[in-house]
Amino acid sequence: MAPVTTTGAIVAAAAISIAVLSYLFSSKKPNLALLKKKKKKPRNGLIDAIGNTPLIRINSLSDATGCEILGKCEFLNPGGSVKDRVAIKIIEEALESGKLAQGGVVTEGSAGSTAISLATVAPAYGCKCHVVIPDDAAIEKSQIIESLGATVERVRPVSITHRDHFVNIARRRALEANEAASKHRKADQMNGKSLEQTIDYTTGGEKQSLALPHNCKGGFFADQFENLANFRAHYEGTGPEIWDQTGGSLDAFVAAAGTGGTVAGVSRFLQVTRGVMYTREEAEGQRLKNPFDTITEGIGINRLTQNFMMAKLDGAFRGTDLEAVEMSRFLLKNDGLFLGSSSAMNCVGAVRVAQSIGPGHTIVTILCDSGMRHLSKFCNAEYLSQHGLTPKAIGLEFLGIR
Repeated sequence: MAPVTTTGAIVAAAAISIAVLSYLFSSKKPNLALLKKKKKKPRNGLIDAIGNTPLIRINSLSDATGCEILGKCEFLNPGGSVKDRVAIKIIEEALESGKLAQGGVVTEGSAGSTAISLATVAPAYGCKCHVVIPDDAAIEKSQIIESLGATVERVRPVSITHRDHFVNIARRRALEANEAASKHRKADQMNGKSLEQTIDYTTGGEKQSLALPHNCKGGFFADQFENLANFRAHYEGTGPEIWDQTGGSLDAFVAAAGTGGTVAGVSRFLQVTRGVMYTREEAEGQRLKNPFDTITEGIGINRLTQNFMMAKLDGAFRGTDLEAVEMSRFLLKNDGLFLGSSSAMNCVGAVRVAQSIGPGHTIVTILCDSGMRHLSKFCNAEYLSQHGLTPKAIGLEFLGIR
């Protein structure tokens, strides 16, 4: 290792790593002329840092279509995605209603992003998190969730109508946590002795145990698909922010639907939207392939959820995996935007809307998350090649723009 130079001395570093940190004692006032007139206070903890994300012009797509295509940078939330908004709304409403108490366990079935957000924010509310995730979701998502302190149960992907769909299993885990907490309270009342609280399950053919916190206050199933707190997070937050950031001057909003919460909440608030990635051919029972045969994890709604039914829509577009892959590479090369699969698909939708309504309009979409949690699949050249999804486009010709 090269020596580290410090003031007046040479320190040889061997077998250890040294980080040189700089600090500054402030004794003079800064140049106030460089500061904005509006005073900004530090945000109050992690929760207060969620939301109010930037709305940026996506230059390459705007220039190519003649429309102002704007992306709301939800990947800049602390948990790295738009789902941070949903996570705090679900937990806060559950705490206020008494369905969840501090010391309880929040359970959820998720393809990744909502689970990561719940695992991120739950400790700030004094809660634990248990996630059930399909085993063909990108492995780094499970690794992130576990690193955040949550427990992860990976299961095979099946239809939502199956009792062992990851969402249905998550619902059962909440009920089991409630039962365990009830037994614990009864034992305490009878003899004052605490029982060990665990929930046993099998994942990947191996027996696992979910160790509940001492004095666990029970479980709460987040239910992101049907819980209208999801819708309200966007109706009360994302939608008003977009309106404020555009000065109310926008012609269309487009977003792919997973739970349907984002497109429903934003569309209801803005009362203007064109295009959501849902068609009746995708309805449950009509689709031949498993939902997770697509590499655009987390989107591609295949049933009418309570959240989605709140949406106010004008139409729909169908997007493909290859279009999402091509778009992600195009945006990285031309805009420096390293986006995940759902963000890329939203940008495909934004271009489709621009082509539909013509130049001179303002279109807003959601940049849900970055490519950082998609490294093993969506951003993996070998994986894409195996599935016939190697990007080949030079520009936007995959969307008919030459």
